[in-house]
Formats: sequence, structure tokens, C-alpha cells
Amino acid sequence: MFKPYLVALAGNPNTGKSTIFNSLTGLKQHTGNWPGKTVLQAKGSYHHQGKGFDVVDLPGTYSLFASSPEEEVARDFILHSQPHVTVIVVDATCLERNLNLVMQISELTSQVVVCVNLMDEAKRKKLKLDLHRLEQELGVPVVPTVATTGEGLRELKDTIVRVASGKLQPSPNNIRLQNTNIGDIYARAEEIVDRVVDDTLTAQESCSERIDKILTSRLFGIPIMLALLALILWITIIGANYPSEMLAQFFFKTEQYLTQLFVGLNSPSWLHGLLVLGLFRGSAWVISVMLPPMAIFFPIFTLLEDLGYLPRVAFNLDHLFRKSGAHGKQALTMSMGFGCNAAGVIAARIIDSPRERLVAILTNNFVPCNGRFPILIVVGAIIAGYATGMSSYGFFAALVVLGGIMLGILASLAISKFLSSTILKGEQSYFIMELPPYRIPRIGTVLVRSFIDRTLAVLARAIIVAAPVGMLTWLFANISVNDLSLMSHAANWLNPIGQAMGLDGVILLGFILGLPANEIIIPIILMSYLAQGSLIELESITAIKKLLIENGWTWLTAINFMILTIFHWPCGTTLLTIKTETGKWKWTIISALIPTVLGVLACLFLTKIVGLLV
Repeated sequence: MFKPYLVALAGNPNTGKSTIFNSLTGLKQHTGNWPGKTVLQAKGSYHHQGKGFDVVDLPGTYSLFASSPEEEVARDFILHSQPHVTVIVVDATCLERNLNLVMQISELTSQVVVCVNLMDEAKRKKLKLDLHRLEQELGVPVVPTVATTGEGLRELKDTIVRVASGKLQPSPNNIRLQNTNIGDIYARAEEIVDRVVDDTLTAQESCSERIDKILTSRLFGIPIMLALLALILWITIIGANYPSEMLAQFFFKTEQYLTQLFVGLNSPSWLHGLLVLGLFRGSAWVISVMLPPMAIFFPIFTLLEDLGYLPRVAFNLDHLFRKSGAHGKQALTMSMGFGCNAAGVIAARIIDSPRERLVAILTNNFVPCNGRFPILIVVGAIIAGYATGMSSYGFFAALVVLGGIMLGILASLAISKFLSSTILKGEQSYFIMELPPYRIPRIGTVLVRSFIDRTLAVLARAIIVAAPVGMLTWLFANISVNDLSLMSHAANWLNPIGQAMGLDGVILLGFILGLPANEIIIPIILMSYLAQGSLIELESITAIKKLLIENGWTWLTAINFMILTIFHWPCGTTLLTIKTETGKWKWTIISALIPTVLGVLACLFLTKIVGLLV
């Protein structure tokens, strides 16, 4: 058995390196049209021409001079792991900047293949590349590709085989970096580009610049961002209501059939309660409440990501984060937090300064993740219903949810300022943010990636947690001590605290039991109310609102619930990720205490003020 060849994938951020990796290995490393997504070494393997290859996707980096963790990881891997082939993925539309890294890597190893990706974009921009001349100038094989369509990938695999097996021996035209300053490297890159690229400017380039002048301007950038987010939330709320209703009706009827089945089998009532009213109902409610909004929100979010708009969002917020004493890249980690706070915490690795990285980690939970969006949407619709008294209140509900999100962002800025001025005081660093070109998303890829990698992945995690918690909730509601269920005992014990916060004991219990995953908080609360005697077919948001009102909810309860949804401890997965990233339980505990204390104080304050005014 021959040992697999080791292949390293290197390149600047946002050159399509992870897409090349996915195409070679068949894996699903996160891709998107913005820089800094790869912060770990992704590993995979494939076979070609009867030979095995282990592929490592290195973090995107502009150079190997080790001024950041990404550069250090890439340099050390190439130096110490000594891959049989290092494939350097470069962007055909901005070759000069990419050649800097090519020449640096060529000094460390001669086993180099240059993959000129994004050839389709170069063609659209009417850029003409003489790749044969480029091959002569560099002294290494050059392969053109379009990673999104698979064009050129077979040729790339063939070239990797030839270099790894020794049939093709690259001979880089090095410039002896040890005796050369960085300016000479850029000068050499410029010389090569002058010889191999016809860089005639096109109308498309100027069009992109004109678009950016609007989307990233100080006057219009943030208002457009807020309007776009409000539109997305409105589409999600309006579009999710009917599918949620249909799913709820389906599961309600299925529950009736399951009940008839258990009765027909003469099964004990406790078994029916545990499996049907606990496990099945808990899972069913997670699906009916979460699946429709996620199936709408995630494709739109992924569409904006692939289009290249997310880096513009980060750019618009950059000056706000810098004024708060945080690193500008925190705007990027915050954007990733919208998808998953654990992913946002990991993404903080792109921040070089340990102090500023820690600030980003401790404040990422203020951004509502995908698990909290369904909660915000449901409660936003309830608050909108109270405020308008109308059955059709989708746009107002979207504004309510948008207000909640903005509250979280403002809190993130305020806490970042507080931390940077107190326990994490230090010198602020700066960076240059790369804005990738706008790219037309591939709708099929967007739908598949958003539904499988995001919607189903989050839903599966929620169901895995909801199933046992549903059974636990049913047990709590049906095991009695002194003629009172354990659920009632726990809720009554928490009631004084809950009422002081404008909530109740059941709500606080829902947040506590929902520690493993935020997605199950609403289902736990609904199941708890139902277990205490309310019988209603929960087929829509209106029905949910009716159930909550029957159990003492008011507009103040809904607002405080939204506040606590935004400001409470991170989920179990995020807490474990914070422990891994910081290496200390101290920071993990602090990351849980900061939002929780803020949320509790905000609820206490609002309830007290309303009590004085009403």
C-alpha cells in the first residue's frame, strides 16, 4: 500500500481556494464571496490515476512573513510538513497581488503548481492572460481553472500527479528573497504582469465601483443595510406563517393517529405521554416553528454572502467598531455570528491581536444566531399584533425584529468599549479590509448549501436536543410531589424572579432547559403551558399568541422575552467553543455572565419603569 501524496492548497483570501478543495475532495468546506472564512486547516483526500492524495486547505494569506496567525500556519506547514505538491490558487483578475505569495512559496519549495482560478471573471472583464508566458516567467506549471463549474480541475489533478511522482520537475525562477527587500518582490510581480496580462479596464469594473460608492458610503451605506435587513425579515415572517401552519396541522393530526395507535396497543399512559406528548411533540414543534423561517432566511443570507454584500456590511460597521476600541475585523466575526455564534467565535482567529480577539469572542453572543431568529420572529409578530391590533402585521413585526437585532449590535459596541477601557485595555490595531468583486451567485448551489449545510444541519441539532428535552419536560409536568408537578415546583420557585423581570417561572425554566440549544426555548415554553392544562391546536402564530395570553402574557412580557432572548448566556456549543478558543474557563464564565447580567438588569429596569407609569 503506497502512502498518499501530501498536497497543500495555499493562496490569498477569496481566490476560490476552498472551492478548489471541495471539488478535489468532495467535502463541504465553507465557501462564500468574502475573505477570511478559512481559519483552520481543512483536510480531505481523493484518488486520481490510481494514486491517493491527502489535501490540506491552508488559511488564506497574502504573504509568509508571519505577521499574523494565518501566515504563520501556512509558512510552518510548508516548511515542516514538506508537502509533495503545493498548489497556489491565484485570482486571474488581480494577478499582480497574488504573485507576491507565489514567489515567496517558490523560495521554500520547488514542488509548486500555480492554479489560475476565476478565469471566467477574467474573460468577463476582457482580461487576456498569456499563461504559457506566465509558466516561463515563474518556472512552474500553470493550470487555468473555473472552480465553480469544474473547468480545468482534471488538468489540475493530472498536473499534481506529474509533479508529485517526479515526472514533471518545476524549476522556479527565484529571486533570492534572503537578499532582497519586499519592494523587489512587488517590482518583479509587476514586471511579470506587464508581460503576461492585457489589463484593459472594462465597464463592469467601473460599474462595481459606482455600486460601492452607494453601498459603502457614510450617507447611504447603513440605511441601505438596515432597509435590506428589514426586507429580508419581512419576507421571512410573511412567507413562514403559512408553511408553519400547515406543518403544525400535519403534526397535530399525526399526533392524533399516534395516540390512537397507542390506545389500540393498550400501551400504558406513561409510555404514550413520554413518547408522543414528550418526544414527538417536542420534535414536531421544533420543526414547525423553525423550519419555515430558516428555509426562507438562509437562502437569502447565502445569496447575499455569495453576491459579495457581507464584506460591505462589515465595511459599513468598521468605523463603529474602531470607535468602540475593538478591531475592525470584529465586524466580520459579527457577520458570521448571524449564522452561528460558535462559528463567529472561531472566526475571531482572523484578528491578530490576542486582546482584540478576546473582545470579539466575549461580545459575539450579542448578535442573534440562526437558533434565535425563529424566536425573535414569533415574539416580534406577537408584539406587532399587540401594537397594531391587526391580523396582517408582517412589516411591523419585521421592524420589531430589526429593532431587537440593532439593540444587540449596539450592546456589542458598548460592551466592546467597556472591555477595551477596563479589563482588556491595550493599544488598538488597524488593518486593510479587502472588498471582493460582486459575483453572480449560482442559484442551485445557494439553495443546496443553504438548505443542507445550514437549515437541515441546524434543524437536526435542534431535534437531537429537543427530543430528550421534550421527554424531560413531560416527566417534569407529570411527576408530582405533594400533589404538584415537578414542573410547577420549578416554575413556582422561579416565579418571584420571573415576575420581577416582567416574565414568569415557566419562561425562565425554558431558558435554563434551553441551554444546549436556543432553538428549543419556545417549544419548551409551549409544551410547559400545554402540560399545565391549556388545550389548543397550535396551528399558527395567532394560536401561539392566544396560548401565551391565556397564560398571563402581556405586551411587556413579550418585550422582556425578546430582550432576554438577545441578552442571555450562549448556547452549550458556543460555550464549549469559547473554552477551546480562550483555553480558560474564566473567560467562558465571563462570556456567559456579561449578556445574562445585562439582560436581567434590562428586564428589571423596564418592568420597574412600566410599573411606575401604568
